[in-house]
Amino acid sequence: MSVRETAEYLNMSVPWVYREASPAGLVPYRFGSGKNAKLQFKVSDVHAWVKQQRMSAG
Repeated sequence: MSVRETAEYLNMSVPWVYREASPAGLVPYRFGSGKNAKLQFKVSDVHAWVKQQRMSAG
């Protein structure tokens, strides 16, 4: 999933995904280096992270 797709799926902003996803435990895959690096997320990782957040909140 792209950063935009991940943000839409999580109902969060794109800047949130760049800034907070990794510290929150949602690890991105980085393609490239520096400012031109492209972040992608595995769909299964995003689904697992959402499920974990639901379980820890309830």
